[in-house]
Amino acid sequence: MAEVIRMPRLSDTMTEGKIVAWNKKVGDKIKPGDVLADVETDKATMELESYNDGVLLHIGVEAGNAVQVDGILAIVGKAGEDFKDLLTDKKAESPSAVVEALATASVASSQPIAATVASSNEDRVKASPLAKKIAADKGIDISKLAGTGDGGRVIKKDVDDYTPSSAKTDSIPVFNFVSTTEEGHTDIPLSQMRKTIARRLSESMFNAPHFYLTMEMNMDNAIAARNSINEISPVKVSFNDIIIKACAAALRQHPDVNSSWMNDFIRRNHHIHIGSAVAMPEGLIVPVIKFADQKSLSQIAAETKSLYAKAKDKKIQPAEFSGNTFTISNLGMMDIEEFTAIINPPDSCILAVGRIKEVVVKKATGFDVANMMKVTLSCDHRSVDGAVAASFLQTLKKYIENPVTMLV
Repeated sequence: MAEVIRMPRLSDTMTEGKIVAWNKKVGDKIKPGDVLADVETDKATMELESYNDGVLLHIGVEAGNAVQVDGILAIVGKAGEDFKDLLTDKKAESPSAVVEALATASVASSQPIAATVASSNEDRVKASPLAKKIAADKGIDISKLAGTGDGGRVIKKDVDDYTPSSAKTDSIPVFNFVSTTEEGHTDIPLSQMRKTIARRLSESMFNAPHFYLTMEMNMDNAIAARNSINEISPVKVSFNDIIIKACAAALRQHPDVNSSWMNDFIRRNHHIHIGSAVAMPEGLIVPVIKFADQKSLSQIAAETKSLYAKAKDKKIQPAEFSGNTFTISNLGMMDIEEFTAIINPPDSCILAVGRIKEVVVKKATGFDVANMMKVTLSCDHRSVDGAVAASFLQTLKKYIENPVTMLV
């Protein structure tokens, strides 16, 4: 019996997926494990694998177009089988056909998939569109790769495993600048990631009544503690790791801040999953350190470094950037002293962290220099009151200014 393959929901924020390219055409035989298409979601571009045996009878959406979650992607069945009733009957497909396996993932590019003039070598290379795209992003000549896919086809794994030759080229990149003597512009189509960022943050900013609390913290003890910790830690601990640990410890004492507004009720989360925002060329992605309150500083440091590397290498998986209950956005390393951040749904709060700055302070013995850092907590007033948020910041200040207290 013919089965319908529908667009699966690949993240809690996904509403639609865009077909980057079909790797099979109508009439092709399909077997389990075959990559049917490359699908761009709000967070990643993924290879969609089939669980079905049979023939591809119908393609429901052309490459370059988007389809809503649960929309019909394709129909697989026996050659010549009548499938027209399935196009309108939503109950006809088996459950196994609704959810397709996602073998690999990479963060989606904000640049559109553009038609380019290929060299004769590229024309002859058999490769999946996703493999070509990743190779182009990494500056890899895909014609030099040995494909391990069907019929020698180059797949994503071949690109990920490729080690460039140590030989250096003497070529100098040429940059073409647009003339400034004429008016002009470039229209950049929105990626699924950018669409979702725009939609969710607009909803957050205009639906959630934000208020902001700023507090200054003395980082002298944190600097000394970090130096001592890094003398024995197997992984280098950053100030951001210390802030993640301090937030997790403070959230355990202030569960109202570790909450989500659910329209008809407030969800107070018992677990503490800290999202740590990372800026990518394609947009903002938030890897999540799960159960952060139960992890040591060295464990947090190792996990954040791994997640950040995956995000930058476009290998992060959906489960690794979802499920946050509280978010941290740190622009201190970019020399930003103070800023406010938009709440990252479904969180009730987000902490904006500025840089550590030397300032002159008055002490009992006279004037001295102290290392100070400003943080600003953005709060959803529907679920978190001002006094609750202020109390959380006081606890956070205690932990950050005396890090040993959160290690007890």
